[in-house]
Amino acid sequence: MKIVASSIPPDHAAAITSIARPPRLLETLLANLDGMVYRCRDDEQWTMEFVSEGCFELTGYQPQDLLFNHRISYENITHPDDRDAVRQVILSCLTAKRRFEMEYRIIRADGEVRWVWERGVGIYSAAGTLDALEGYVQDVTARKEADQALLEAERRYRSIFENAIEGVFQSTPDGGYIAVNPALARIYGYKSPEDLIVSLRDIKHQLYVEPERRTEFMKMMEQFGSVSNFESRVYRRDGEIIWISENARAVHDDAGTLMFYEGTVEAITERKLYEAEIRHQATHDALTGLPNRTMLHNHLQRAVQNSRQKGSLTAVVFVDLDQFKFINDSLGHQVGDELLKTVAQRLVSCVRETDMVARQGGDEFVLVLQNQPDESNITEVLQRILTAVARPWVVGDREFHITCSIGVSRCPTDGRDVETLLKNADSAMYKAKELGRNNFQYFAGWMDAQVSNRLEMLVSLRRALDRDEFKLYYQPKISLASGRIIGAEALIRWISPDQGLVPPDRFIPFAEEAGLIVPIGEWVLRTACAQNKLWQDAGLVPIPVAVNLSPRQLDQNLPEFVRQVLVESGLAATWLELEITENVVMRDAEKTVATLNALKRLGLQVSVDDFGTGYSSLSYLRRFPVDALKIDKSFVRDIARDTDSAAIVKAVISLGHILNLRVIAEGVEDQEQYNFLLENGCDEVQGYLLGKPMPVEDFTRRLELEMQTGLS
Repeated sequence: MKIVASSIPPDHAAAITSIARPPRLLETLLANLDGMVYRCRDDEQWTMEFVSEGCFELTGYQPQDLLFNHRISYENITHPDDRDAVRQVILSCLTAKRRFEMEYRIIRADGEVRWVWERGVGIYSAAGTLDALEGYVQDVTARKEADQALLEAERRYRSIFENAIEGVFQSTPDGGYIAVNPALARIYGYKSPEDLIVSLRDIKHQLYVEPERRTEFMKMMEQFGSVSNFESRVYRRDGEIIWISENARAVHDDAGTLMFYEGTVEAITERKLYEAEIRHQATHDALTGLPNRTMLHNHLQRAVQNSRQKGSLTAVVFVDLDQFKFINDSLGHQVGDELLKTVAQRLVSCVRETDMVARQGGDEFVLVLQNQPDESNITEVLQRILTAVARPWVVGDREFHITCSIGVSRCPTDGRDVETLLKNADSAMYKAKELGRNNFQYFAGWMDAQVSNRLEMLVSLRRALDRDEFKLYYQPKISLASGRIIGAEALIRWISPDQGLVPPDRFIPFAEEAGLIVPIGEWVLRTACAQNKLWQDAGLVPIPVAVNLSPRQLDQNLPEFVRQVLVESGLAATWLELEITENVVMRDAEKTVATLNALKRLGLQVSVDDFGTGYSSLSYLRRFPVDALKIDKSFVRDIARDTDSAAIVKAVISLGHILNLRVIAEGVEDQEQYNFLLENGCDEVQGYLLGKPMPVEDFTRRLELEMQTGLS
């Protein structure tokens, strides 16, 4: 409550004159004090009887404003939240007749809150009664704020120290800890910071897996005064080994004496494992875990240098699986991957720890055999490889026998650099395949010529499309019921200016390898559709023409491409038949079903070629939207002499009819085969007995003759 007096009573005026005006010297001293000197009564308002000139600087009020509560009492200047506490302190001290001292807040005349420090004493009469209180009040706001800032800083530091994710420590040069935070205790597996400090007294031997890391730490501290990203392996309390990274500095006193080290610790085990995994992935094959091509080249480079320096023999062994494509296409990529992993393990078991087994890619492996005493020792290793790879391999209830072809080049005999050794080993491997597979061949100089021929074939094949060197031949399909032509199969031929007529089995594998099979397949489809439309426009009896599809063509874009070809040629979809092999059908059954459904919606026919050579699931075959099954010629060839082949052909015919599919037999070359198929209800046949693949002109004449015969 603010008390304002409009006038000062006469008796107070006399007191003011006697009390408020001290001698001149004392008045000067009081005026120069940085604060307010006062004398007040012990009443409810702490009524001031004297205040010094410092009153204005302290409170914003003139001394006469406070004297005898003329304008306001000192009680009202005191902050409301502090008044009771101030009074209790003063009263307790007065009761004990001792000085009082305290800090509290006041509200200045301008409304600003300030902190003050007050020190005073009670003035007693000779009789021992309290006459007044005298004291001194000083503004301590600046110190108080500094103290608060310091306390806040300490609080924040303590909070950071206690709650930091990283470990924080102070350690002594002799290997103990002075202070650690909870995070460091957790990182090192201790219950508390205190537990860590007490238990871990020898950092060098108790903490570091490699004690020399502590020596290196202290050496760097002595040399540089700090360490950054100092990575080490350390033991947790339970013995587990983890990776940490330290950032620390040496702390010295004013005299330059080392006091302690302080810094932070970060657990980086997860990062180190990730980095190790990345490095492993960069140098190892993801499927087999073997070194990859990059690591192979680096290792082989060192092996070559070693051979040069020591004159030792190093063998580069190129291993290629013989039947891998058959397994991969028939049973799927997942089974193929399991085979590759099995072969990788078998190859590793055949060599020494100092040798390398790497995966070159696909089903190709490369072995580097260093420091071989002689060629006979290499031959022993190769024979072990052939035997190991050929061991039976069981998948489900089936047993397979996989073989490999091996080519070998020797350093320095067959080459003195990585590229030459790999190229020559590859050439020797191809020679092993030509000689019947499941064997090994050492490189010989004349093999270079064969490699050159393969390269020339690839180069010529790339130019063949642009130079219009491909031709389509057509082989008739005959109805066993009527004996008439009811279709044709379009078969590609390459008329090379240098090599003459090149059959498909010679250049198709090269086209697959070079990635040319897709554009070649597209050319075949366009040409066959255009030719069939020409036959129809010429008035010949319409027949469907079958076109073989490469596995690489069977993707989601195929239906749209076929639709465009039909539109461009003007051929109705019903006169186009697409043939896909059984192995291709089963490679990715779900995807194949979707693609075939899209093709069937166009209105064309689909047949499964080479049926019986793969492992089609009947449940999938029932779902495939196909129109016909085509019995592979390998079964047709022996139906008259081999009871197993005859049984298979009968079963396929029966199966096809159960599924409401046409059954076509290819490779019919004699009358005995023809009669067997006729007797067992086969629908269509094709083969040399009924007509070889022929140029378009010859097939046109065959159709014209067929038409004339039918009219007559």
